[in-house]
Amino acid sequence: MDTLTYAIITPARNERENLARLAESVIAQHQWPARWVIVDDGSDDGMESVAAELARRHDWIEVAATGEDADDLADGRRRGRDLLAFRRGLRALPGPVDVFVKVDADTSFEPDYFDRLLARFAEDPTLGIAGGCCYEFDGERWERMKVAGSHPRGASRAYRWTLLDVVEELEPELGWDGVDEVLAELRGFHTAGFQNFGFRHHRKVGEREGRFRAGTALGRQAWYMGYRPSYLMLRAVYRARENFAALAMVWGFAAAAVSGAPQCPHPSVTRRIRETQRLRVVARRGGWT
Repeated sequence: MDTLTYAIITPARNERENLARLAESVIAQHQWPARWVIVDDGSDDGMESVAAELARRHDWIEVAATGEDADDLADGRRRGRDLLAFRRGLRALPGPVDVFVKVDADTSFEPDYFDRLLARFAEDPTLGIAGGCCYEFDGERWERMKVAGSHPRGASRAYRWTLLDVVEELEPELGWDGVDEVLAELRGFHTAGFQNFGFRHHRKVGEREGRFRAGTALGRQAWYMGYRPSYLMLRAVYRARENFAALAMVWGFAAAAVSGAPQCPHPSVTRRIRETQRLRVVARRGGWT
């Protein structure tokens, strides 16, 4: 079996310590990427110096800048600014690779992580988007995060090169990393989050924004993607058993609806999402994760 080639894109802002740790993981990989593009989104904490030194030491590491207005960072982060940085990194690649991977700066992995991930793409030509499972530290140990089996977490998300144009056509809105999965499925690919290997996520989801804001953002994301209101309500109640702030999803969804916030422009995507949210389908797959 031929070894696939891959490239890593890391959108980052003010991630000096995290980037240094991630670099240790990337450099320790059994197979280096053809290119690692670090996209600096207006850092002012010295991260830019760390990135520049990495590029000086390794000719397969490159630093790019988003060129976006730093004054819009707060709003941009809520609206999917990381997608813009991701695409900026893709445009910096010198040529095609078999697989490209969005890797957040606050992650780390074992040296065989990309070996195992690429092997899955090599074995299955219909695999379109994939990633390992996500582990977060709960104060005592690294716990695997629960997520639907077909959903690769956004912090380490790999795409087959064939789907490059899908990433290019996505809107920079919260929910883009769900819309892309449906677009891939409509093209005959499938997506997967593998449970027998994974990566460490050193910043819990929502930690930067706070739990209430994170829940509100999930509600806005659900509105954009065209969720069934009944499904959104049940999902919020289900999650609130462990995190009461999850109920903020309902507020975020309602606020987006009242304000007339934009929704996904692909009717086929919305239809597919709503079909998977029918109660009988949810019951068959086992819950509202």
